[in-house]
Amino acid sequence: MPIVNVKVTRDGVTAVQKAQIVAEITDTLGRVLGKRPEHTHVVIEEIDPENWGYAGVLTTEYRKTQS
Repeated sequence: MPIVNVKVTRDGVTAVQKAQIVAEITDTLGRVLGKRPEHTHVVIEEIDPENWGYAGVLTTEYRKTQS
């Protein structure tokens, strides 16, 4: 039973996009590893941008430098 955890920032990701992520990950696991779709779990976690950091700063601050 594969479980895939996808983490994204909580901004601009639509339900349609999430459904596509789930479908494509499920398809890939079936095609590559032979995993059955009914046994595949995909969890999408949305993280507030101020709770995610990289390059030494919070995402909210990093994005200000990229505008």
